[in-house]
Amino acid sequence: MEEWKIPTSLGPPEAKENTSPSMVICDNLECYMVLTDAEKTAIGSICFLAGPVTLLENALVLAVIAATATLRKRPSYLFIGSLALADVFASCFFTTSFLDFHLFRRSDGPNAYLFKLGGVTMAFSSSVGSLLLTALDRYLCIHQASSYKVLLTRRRALLSLLILWSATIFISFLPLMGWRCPTVLTPPCSYLFPYINQDYQACWTSFMLVLLALILGAYALILLKAHRHESSMTSLQGGTGTGHARMRMDIRLARTLGLILVILVGCWLPALSFMLVDFSVALTTTQKRAFAFCSTLCLVNSAVNPLLYALRCRELRIALTQLLQRLCVIGRCKKSTEDLTPGLTSTEDNNCIAISEDEMSRTRTAQLNSVSEVVNHQELNIIK
Repeated sequence: MEEWKIPTSLGPPEAKENTSPSMVICDNLECYMVLTDAEKTAIGSICFLAGPVTLLENALVLAVIAATATLRKRPSYLFIGSLALADVFASCFFTTSFLDFHLFRRSDGPNAYLFKLGGVTMAFSSSVGSLLLTALDRYLCIHQASSYKVLLTRRRALLSLLILWSATIFISFLPLMGWRCPTVLTPPCSYLFPYINQDYQACWTSFMLVLLALILGAYALILLKAHRHESSMTSLQGGTGTGHARMRMDIRLARTLGLILVILVGCWLPALSFMLVDFSVALTTTQKRAFAFCSTLCLVNSAVNPLLYALRCRELRIALTQLLQRLCVIGRCKKSTEDLTPGLTSTEDNNCIAISEDEMSRTRTAQLNSVSEVVNHQELNIIK
């Protein structure tokens, strides 16, 4: 492994603007490959486990939303679909790039490296941006409940997603388009990313921190609104039993939002902190190894997102169950058709049709029962 070297000359004027006085010289990309064999095994295990899991989870969410017409029309699920798509990209780009660089020690040229890094940056930026749109969607649903459907239409949701993805793609590939380190590696501008300009790194890190702060603010306002609503309902009801029940709902909401925010901040803040420190302080080899581990937490966050945002939605779980039932029916019918003799084809086809009709009738009955329960519940509330 090549060592970081102290420069013996002052260098060109541009180097002074982008490097600190103690900046060192790196001969090639091996200076950034700092992991030991044990660390490669540990971090490689995380990537090999989290990468495929993230891909499968988010691909499943995308498939359910794409296959269900009612979900495709709702802005909330468009934002969740955007989040799932960004996390699919993250599982592909980050896992392959990280393993290729740190474990297999592949040294690419500036353009190839910046293209790969741009893909990773685009995926993670779009993921956090989609989380912000999801938080704003929930904020509008709570604070503007009466006019929510007028304020956030499907067309406006698609427009916001178009703006988000266009902005993140443009920002992510700015280094590839020319905003890169003017001194290349002699000396490098960043201890964490080769060819990256420190000004760009500081701007992107600040951009991500602003997104995280907006997400925290939106969920804080949601929790405050919910707490005030539950408190007012408690005072109107006057009954201690109902009041305690409502306050317990308020506490459950606080726990859910707290879990979401703790995971989000815990996965993103360590890596972003190292990137901020890299702007002004020369990082040691141990610190760069710690950053490599912290960066894998961003991938872990992409693996957790479907569990926190998608699969917690009851409608999406119902759509997933119905999709799996339809696939099972199709699979049974296909298998039975393949095992038939030519003379029994019509009989077995009728059985398949009967099975599918029976499944559809049970689904309709369940839906009617759920609707009747809602109507009966509303009638009881009116009587009370």
